[in-house]
Amino acid sequence: MLQALDGLPLEIHTGRSLSSVTAVLRGGKPGPAVLLRGDMDALPVQERNALPYISKLDGSMHACGHDLHTTMLAGAAHLLAGRREELAGDVVFMFQPGEEGFEGAKYMIEEGVLDAAGERVVAAYALHVVSAMLPPGVYSSRPGPLLAAADTLVVTVRGRGGHGSSPHRALDPIPAACEMVTALQTMVTRGFDVFDPVVVTVGSFHAGTADNIIPDEARFEATIRTFSKANRAAVKERAVRLVTGLAEAHGLEVRAEFGMGYPVTVNDDTEAAFTGDEIVELFGPSRFFVAPQPVTGAEDFSLVLEDVPGAFVFLGACPPERDPATAAYNHSPEAEFDDAVLPDGAALLAHLAMTRLAR
Repeated sequence: MLQALDGLPLEIHTGRSLSSVTAVLRGGKPGPAVLLRGDMDALPVQERNALPYISKLDGSMHACGHDLHTTMLAGAAHLLAGRREELAGDVVFMFQPGEEGFEGAKYMIEEGVLDAAGERVVAAYALHVVSAMLPPGVYSSRPGPLLAAADTLVVTVRGRGGHGSSPHRALDPIPAACEMVTALQTMVTRGFDVFDPVVVTVGSFHAGTADNIIPDEARFEATIRTFSKANRAAVKERAVRLVTGLAEAHGLEVRAEFGMGYPVTVNDDTEAAFTGDEIVELFGPSRFFVAPQPVTGAEDFSLVLEDVPGAFVFLGACPPERDPATAAYNHSPEAEFDDAVLPDGAALLAHLAMTRLAR
């Protein structure tokens, strides 16, 4: 990353807690500061694409397009450095690792990225490519909630092991744990308003070692997505109460651990409108549409937007030979991103910074 910025008139600082890079470009005119962010994670995914540029590391893949984000941000740094004297203020470039579940934004905020220019930035912007859903080169965003809060529920049910032929002599944790999984879905459909969505997905379930052995323990993990603070708090209370009650009904012990993850990604109304207007101004009305509803993915750019008004924008990077409606989506081992969108993404980031500082 540092090599990509070499030779630019930037004040560069590297992170203490992680491999982050913060770079500040001082404008030629006085003014406030804005922030542009690009994240740079790979994922523990084995790539299954027949491409000349697939990952060379087994078990690691840029399956969410973060390598494009970093490249676009570096491109924006070059574009803005070339017009430094026109800038009515400063630009903070936030090169962030650890977005994929490791709260990289939190560490960078704690280390002062929002105040890196000497004063708090007045606005923050980020792009995220998608390998499906949007045609290539098309942008999408919306005011208000754009992405969900993402929390975790880890449940361990403890019973008493025994022989599979005599379940009455044991305390079987598996049926109770299965009942909990089903009951959590009923809790969502019967306990929450469909117009304030809640998603509970159990993605991991482990119990037992053989068909004729009742284990002592069953364990499952769920991801929970919400769009409001009220539902986020309510799910935590109700889910823990539900699994605790079911365990008690079966005479079992249970440990329910609720982990608070990323909050809701909320675009500032004014900054979202500004971003949409500038996309249309730069690329034309066919290249932008307002998303009709939020997406249930999550982002730690939400932590930036809790402190600073700004906007998060999706950019279609589906290869032209693929159908966005059926193409493999982000995090898939078959996900493919068209790097032809890189110049436009870099141009938009630079344009947003220049235009916002000129206001």
